[in-house]
Amino acid sequence: MAVKAGERMPEGNLLRMGENGVETVPSAGLFSGRRVVVFGLPGAFTGTCSTAHVPSYMRVMPSLLARGVDEVVCVAANDPWVMKAWGEQTGATPAGITLLADPAGEWIEALGTAFDAPQVGFHRRSRRFSALVVDGVVELWHEEAGPGVCEATAGEAMLAAMG
Repeated sequence: MAVKAGERMPEGNLLRMGENGVETVPSAGLFSGRRVVVFGLPGAFTGTCSTAHVPSYMRVMPSLLARGVDEVVCVAANDPWVMKAWGEQTGATPAGITLLADPAGEWIEALGTAFDAPQVGFHRRSRRFSALVVDGVVELWHEEAGPGVCEATAGEAMLAAMG
């Protein structure tokens, strides 16, 4: 069962590529005392993730920041090298989106969004979700009803939900 509005985000460690290599990003520090929009998806370089989900947040970045969001974060069960390359290739990194890796899917599992689709090589991947997290507590939570769809979790949907 996924986290819900009013609940705290689970603690765990995510990874990113820094100037000196792989860096650990504790989720507690990511959310503490901040307004963060976080969205998760099945994987870098996959269809809907690359053509719809990430671009939707690139389109609304200025509006999210104008509404007091400190950071927009994308999480996927890939390694940090792949997330870095994907962020550069899609333009997400230059747009200001932070791409974080959860290679073993442990944080995704704690979040309650893990799924497997071995027929396409997905193991412990994340269902598509988006959340507004304020000081570690989920204020808004959205999940897609099924795979290959990016509507309820798109950047525009998050912006509309924020009012």
